[in-house]
Amino acid sequence: MANRLHHLLVCLACLFPLGGCDKPADGPIRVSAIGQPPQLDNPNLEPLDAASAFLIEASAEGLVRFDAAGQIEPGLAQSWIVSDDGMRYTFRLARMRWPDGSRMTAQQVAGRLQAARSRASRNPLKPMLGAIDEIMAMTDEVLEIALRSPRPNFLQMLAQPEMGILFKGQGAGPYRPTWQEDGTVLLTPPRNEEEEEEDGPPPILLKGERAALAIARFLEGEADLVIGGTIGDLPLARAARLGNDRLTFDPAEGLFGLAFTAAEGPLTDPAVRQALSMALDRDALSSVLAIPGLATRLSLVPTELEEMPRPAVPAWAGNPLPMRREYAAQTIGKLDVPKPIQVRVAMPQGPGYRILFARLKRDWAAIGVDAQKVAIDDQADLRFIDLVAPARLASWYLRRFSCDANPVCDPAADEAMAAARIAPNMAARRALLANADRLLAAANVFIPIATPIRWSLLSPRLAGFRPNMFARHYAGELAAPSP
Repeated sequence: MANRLHHLLVCLACLFPLGGCDKPADGPIRVSAIGQPPQLDNPNLEPLDAASAFLIEASAEGLVRFDAAGQIEPGLAQSWIVSDDGMRYTFRLARMRWPDGSRMTAQQVAGRLQAARSRASRNPLKPMLGAIDEIMAMTDEVLEIALRSPRPNFLQMLAQPEMGILFKGQGAGPYRPTWQEDGTVLLTPPRNEEEEEEDGPPPILLKGERAALAIARFLEGEADLVIGGTIGDLPLARAARLGNDRLTFDPAEGLFGLAFTAAEGPLTDPAVRQALSMALDRDALSSVLAIPGLATRLSLVPTELEEMPRPAVPAWAGNPLPMRREYAAQTIGKLDVPKPIQVRVAMPQGPGYRILFARLKRDWAAIGVDAQKVAIDDQADLRFIDLVAPARLASWYLRRFSCDANPVCDPAADEAMAAARIAPNMAARRALLANADRLLAAANVFIPIATPIRWSLLSPRLAGFRPNMFARHYAGELAAPSP
């Protein structure tokens, strides 16, 4: 396998000469998103891949959106007010029209937000929308969202493409999409009547395709930006031998590790689950990946979140790796089962995931565990999770391991999370979430490894591009700002 991967990378580097991506470009910005062709999919029904998420952000934005740096700026709402207790958000909508020319109203927007949290919704943000108590259209232009308890960074969740507003299958802009015969989408930017054509942002040609094709087109100067890169296809991007000014990484936050899914067998014992986490050499993996700013993780929740400044860290965190592995091997050795014990690990396809699995397999072999890789949707004992957090909310991390979402859980942690949802103030909420975090850490429901890896390729033309923690890159701010 290693030889085949090496051969593939060498071939990719040789086939596509350097220099094409540095050609000056005029006209539309050409964006290649790794994944399927872009569609204006309803995020309440279908998950969004990189191309469709980019399309929704550009042409069906929500109440607010992210700017280039990942900060909140107006979207459909031209302004908003947050009550002193953080429980009520009042949005004043901009005067906008749908593509058919009809006026956009607060009632329509409220209806779409209600649909995202309805019983039938499969929106990935639905578990977090339980924080909402009521969504009300106060007038045609004013919308109010009341929360059950305060939520810091609530606007970050509303800025995600999953909260984009679609009405009759279309968005209110600001970009207008036109599908080409080859599946590419032309995104036409908004123009002011007094604005010259060259003053505003350029149009965008958005394409969804496999990583190898996207990288090849970038190297040939046929794409200005490649987005949606993960660790799975990172070796292909690395083979292109681009500098740090072309291959760039987002400082993303989220989950990058392994969730336990076995409801029977040796892994039902929290001590065995702990042994698997203790045995991993995270620093060696980080060194192999050599990604600027990549942080290894030992806790389920990252540090310094407003809801939980100091998450639970395992007691063994300060011990050297040899000591940890010796203890882990003793734990495995005491099991009254045939040795080595077998574990099935479900992971996505891609050369980067194969490299990651090879490191896991080697580390676990040192303590008497034989890991076998299976497809991501197959029955498994552990399943790989690689997700960017939609907001800096500790509750997002914890709810991924509620008993409704994961077979390995702690009902007491669920009770603490349920109480936190209706806590009367931030102090009470922090205490309840911290208790849930301690319970989940003791249950060893997750093996954290590092922060998520998200990469992009960008041409010199895109002086407005900024890496950010959400790995979101708004279409209107990609090009250099006008002087």
